[in-house]
Amino acid sequence: VQLQASGGGLVLPGTSPRLSCEVSGFTSDYSGIGWFRQAPGKEREGVSCFSLRDGSTYYADSVKGRFTISRDRGKKTVYLQLNSLKPEDTAVYYCASTNEGYCSRWLQAGIWNYWGQGTQVTVSS
Repeated sequence: VQLQASGGGLVLPGTSPRLSCEVSGFTSDYSGIGWFRQAPGKEREGVSCFSLRDGSTYYADSVKGRFTISRDRGKKTVYLQLNSLKPEDTAVYYCASTNEGYCSRWLQAGIWNYWGQGTQVTVSS
């Protein structure tokens, strides 16, 4: 299983870029895909989770109402739409996959089996 995150860069506050996580070598449709981020000097935190099993979604309180996670089944890609960006959203964003079909335990680090390489998002004017 490989995950390729892309779509980051230097963006202005208030803009709305979209991150992509392309999944390859992955056949099960009963898994979860999560987005995480790590800012300089801070611990990695969970941002959002999408259950491929039932389509349910979860969000961290810090991004709820601003970020949207979705999937394109045909392209085997999970997206993270970033809206109303703030400087504090600056971080390296990672996607990961878990063999668990639901996202109910998505904030537990031990459930994530595979990780992508990360894409930098820098929010600055």
